[in-house]
Amino acid sequence: MYRNMAASVERGGQPSDGISGDAVVTLDQVPRWSDGDFRYSYEIEDPNFPNIHLSDPLTSSSGAESSGKVSRFPVDHEVNSKIYLWRGNPWNLEVDAVVNSTNENLDEAHCSPGLHAAAGPGLAEECATLGGCRTGMAKVTNAYDLPARRVIHTVGPKYAVKYHTAAENALSHCYRSCLELLIESGLQSIAMGCIYTEAKNYPREPAAHVAIRTVRRFLEKQKDKIVAVVFCLTTANDTEIYKRLLPLYFPRDKKEEEISISKLPADVGDENGETVIDERKIRIKPLPNVKKTIPKPPRASLDVPVGDQGLPRRNSSYLESYLDPAFMSIIKDPDQRRQEQWEKTARAQNGFNFAKLLGFGDLGGATLSAAEEYSLHSRYLAKANSLNLSEIAEMKILYRGGVDSEGRPVMVVVGAHFLLRCLDLERFVLYVVKEFEPLIQKPYSIVYFHSAASLQVQPDLGFMRKLQQILGRKSQRNLHAIYILHPTFGLKTAILALQLLVDGMVWKKVVYVDRLLQLFRYVPREQLTIPDFVFQHDLEVNGGKGLIVDPRTKYVYQRP
Repeated sequence: MYRNMAASVERGGQPSDGISGDAVVTLDQVPRWSDGDFRYSYEIEDPNFPNIHLSDPLTSSSGAESSGKVSRFPVDHEVNSKIYLWRGNPWNLEVDAVVNSTNENLDEAHCSPGLHAAAGPGLAEECATLGGCRTGMAKVTNAYDLPARRVIHTVGPKYAVKYHTAAENALSHCYRSCLELLIESGLQSIAMGCIYTEAKNYPREPAAHVAIRTVRRFLEKQKDKIVAVVFCLTTANDTEIYKRLLPLYFPRDKKEEEISISKLPADVGDENGETVIDERKIRIKPLPNVKKTIPKPPRASLDVPVGDQGLPRRNSSYLESYLDPAFMSIIKDPDQRRQEQWEKTARAQNGFNFAKLLGFGDLGGATLSAAEEYSLHSRYLAKANSLNLSEIAEMKILYRGGVDSEGRPVMVVVGAHFLLRCLDLERFVLYVVKEFEPLIQKPYSIVYFHSAASLQVQPDLGFMRKLQQILGRKSQRNLHAIYILHPTFGLKTAILALQLLVDGMVWKKVVYVDRLLQLFRYVPREQLTIPDFVFQHDLEVNGGKGLIVDPRTKYVYQRP
């Protein structure tokens, strides 16, 4: 199918018009990054490809910015010699392996455009036998009619702003999995395009940062096993982005290295190129230093009895003399902690519970420490992730909205859908924990529709207190506001009781909203999915007070 032909290649990795679509391009015809003239003019920028988000990385105002700093990606001529930049389809290259960006089912319709047509029907038949592929992973097949020896299939992630860290790490794992599979297959050269960035809404430039830095980190460790990595770009926009970003991670001289110090993003990942979340690091600290006031114990004499390991036996007071009393005070015997917990619970149950007498529910449970709340939340979250809670989701009691007017994510709660008579409260709590977990990591808001909810039996304050303990202190600290639409006198009384008897810090964040138009000042209309009866209730309560709702389109506008 393919024929070899001499092809002239323009500087910059862009093939000339003389190469036909089925021409085989050998590796020596592709410009090497270290040899090619990819440099931008430091004063002139191409007007056809303006970049409104990031200035030219090689444009440096002064060298003072990077003085005294060490480059995170120093010049490495051996690594640079393995990088190639090519404008064209990867399956036209005569390399050991080409990368196909596809979906979890390895469908022909969702793969890199033109790949299956060039490879022939055998590729689709083999893909059907692989059993799919998970996001971030890769699988290898034969290349059939392609000039390459193998095709490596990988599944790129979907992109969402609130899950950008997970998307970055999944995309990084795509590139790393392809390179690892290349080495495992005994191959040495690979051509890879942009892995499914547009089809899954991944922004071009952030995706390029992840791709380039992942390849750089991998080559630093495995450069002896890989001969060539070809970045294949099919659009002029992607080509310009890679031209600007490659000098940051693959500088070719000291000048580019110095400029890249001030132009690199703050987060360039770990040793594998993956994004690091400081909050999820496991921190192991050494024992506190010896206090100066504690006298140094005398040196052990020669007649001290020696254990089996050749270490002198010392009593516990010797060890405690080297530990900070403040550090030792937080270490308690597990049996002692359980006994204290039982005593707290017994005292709370034996006491006269005024809240239960008034119908607010059981508020007499023992107060949990921060560690106990964290343990409780972890257990509920682990159980929630292991269960199918789709029947709770279908009730539409609680679901995620968009963002409020200041960009904070919003959780929507519909009080009228909370039907105690047909709801398993324990499973509902598990669903709440599972849905809130992504939101509570950063500031967030809650919108509660109390419209017509007064007709339903609502949970008591004891249930709310238990739920608050399970969600944990992070959810309380990051909660910005609770916007309550159409509050009733009974609800305001219950909120007051929550402020006095449960937690004033959380429940004082309640903002009462009487009308939908007032709610839209805090959370834009397009960010909310609002049930139909909420619109109807708003019309019944507020009448013609400036709000008209089209019952067909649900369009909300002000009355003239």
